[in-house]
Amino acid sequence: MSCKSGRPTPRTTRTGRPRSTEADTAILEATRAALVELGWSKLTMGDVATRAGVAKTTLYRRWANKNELVVDAVAVLFDELELPDLGSLQADIEHVVLQFAALLERPETKTALMAVVAESTRDAPLRERIRTSIVERQKRLVLDGRRRAQERGELPADRDPVTVDATDDLIFDVVAGAVVHRALVSAEPVDGQWVARLSALLVGGLGAVAALG
Repeated sequence: MSCKSGRPTPRTTRTGRPRSTEADTAILEATRAALVELGWSKLTMGDVATRAGVAKTTLYRRWANKNELVVDAVAVLFDELELPDLGSLQADIEHVVLQFAALLERPETKTALMAVVAESTRDAPLRERIRTSIVERQKRLVLDGRRRAQERGELPADRDPVTVDATDDLIFDVVAGAVVHRALVSAEPVDGQWVARLSALLVGGLGAVAALG
């Protein structure tokens, strides 16, 4: 179609309906609630859609399958973790460990995390999504904590990037593995005394690693 001047009338480009944050939140909350009530094997995309009050097609536009949906439902819970600056590396570690333990006490976190970890043992793409959506995102806590400790003079400045990356991975593995095992496998309390010992052990270990260069 042309206007009277002879120039073509500009076409309006459709970019699609913007994604709704409210809908995403409702879907992820519904996913966690359904997982607690039904368990992994009985959870379906249709059930989640009904609970969230959205069409099933809305879910499939955002997540290709149940695995992706459940991982994202867990990941947003871990995004709640924060690392405030409490003045020392050990105090910072103790704070985030207690936060993590409190998060694992919530039924929706415990059920969802155990479900996706168990399922990932036979699903490589699911393991990769857990790594990118949960593990890599939460390593921000390690990076922030180490940076602050360096600024305070508690840890030396970075020298070898490869060694630094390996140390960051180790810190994350030690904290996450210890807390998950204590809370969900051993079913022992993650109390102040245990957290203080874990943090002291970790801080001492970091000093030893730094001395190795």
